[in-house]
Amino acid sequence: MNTAGHPEATARRGLELTPFRGLRYDPDRVGSLAAVTSPPYDVVVRPDGLHQLQSNDPYNIVRLILPQATTPAERNEQAARTLRGWLSEGILTADAEPGLYVYEQQDGVGLLQRGIIGILRLSDPSEGVVLPHEDVMPPVVADRAALMRATSANLEPLLLTYRGDGSAGEGESVTTTAIERTAEQPPLLATTTEDGYRHRLWSITDPAEVARIQSDLTRHQALIADGHHRWATYRRLRAEHPSPSPWDHGLVLLVDTARYPLRVRAIHRLLHGVPVSRSLTLLDGLFRVRRLDVPLAEALDTLADAACAGNAFLLAGDGAFHLVDRPDPDLLSRTIPADRPAAYRTLDATVLHATLLAHVWHIPEDDPARIAYIHDTAATVEKAERDGGTAVLMHPVREEVVRDLARQGVTMPRKSTSFGPKPASGLVLRALDV
Repeated sequence: MNTAGHPEATARRGLELTPFRGLRYDPDRVGSLAAVTSPPYDVVVRPDGLHQLQSNDPYNIVRLILPQATTPAERNEQAARTLRGWLSEGILTADAEPGLYVYEQQDGVGLLQRGIIGILRLSDPSEGVVLPHEDVMPPVVADRAALMRATSANLEPLLLTYRGDGSAGEGESVTTTAIERTAEQPPLLATTTEDGYRHRLWSITDPAEVARIQSDLTRHQALIADGHHRWATYRRLRAEHPSPSPWDHGLVLLVDTARYPLRVRAIHRLLHGVPVSRSLTLLDGLFRVRRLDVPLAEALDTLADAACAGNAFLLAGDGAFHLVDRPDPDLLSRTIPADRPAAYRTLDATVLHATLLAHVWHIPEDDPARIAYIHDTAATVEKAERDGGTAVLMHPVREEVVRDLARQGVTMPRKSTSFGPKPASGLVLRALDV
């Protein structure tokens, strides 16, 4: 596919998805496909989850996406050696034909998500083709870039969403029709992971079918649901390599949320070494604080009710939950940027980062020694209680708000959302030299 052209023409073409020869585990060479998969690198709760995944199977994908060694350079070289070894041993093999991959996830209690995996032409934000909605942390981008350089591979797909033509039935898009038809065939692989999700994968290799899908997707723009740091990494590495090159494209999963709505959850914060008592003391007179001696589920319900009326958070780590809401309006006016849309100024994440972290608690948002970002609610609370820190639990923002801000070119504070279900890492990889 020709990826050259004037930026305006590129923007009109929209999403450009290209087939590739996926790298996949040989099921005869590993204990089970479920045992070699992992959540995305930034969802693995270290070190507990990492060690568990490493012990599941000697070929678990975490050995590539989260290699362990003394220095960053050694970690990346170890990942590169591991990948070369698995390729030479036939643990990972490239599919014979390039294709687009239909990917399905089911949780057994009603959720069904299907999308299509391919390599997407990278674009600049000004083109309006791929819309980020969160800021990124430069050290994380640098870390992921070093790993991709060392391995010359895209080890896990980003999750991108677009809005197709609606639900199943008459009028559904060419891509949705192709996905549904493909899902009626026997899959390339099927496995159920420990979290209860069933995963299935198919490939579309027919040139005519691929061309119809490609043509359909050029009418759409995408929102980055999960993978802002990896998208920024893709763009950094593209800038380092003269075009045309394999680095002009990056591995993505595209999901039509008009057909398959994603769940949007919050990402919580853990303040290292900051007891809850100190966090609360600093809030005195600035927010209303109420102690909740209730289970986690009930505390989250209370948070949801409070979030309907305004900014609200739950603090935990001392055996109880503390609802923090009703911020002082003067405090917000002094700390929230006035040049942003109202939808941005009123976000919980904005108040957390601009007001609480920067002004009240004086905690840098990008210092891993001071703050951690954790997807799992119970794990955040448990770590705070075990380590003597403060868990800051968030209420999720609605997808419509995220998409509206992204279309305005406004990025939310980093780690504002967690879209899911996220694709399992380890089911299909991309080597840039294959």
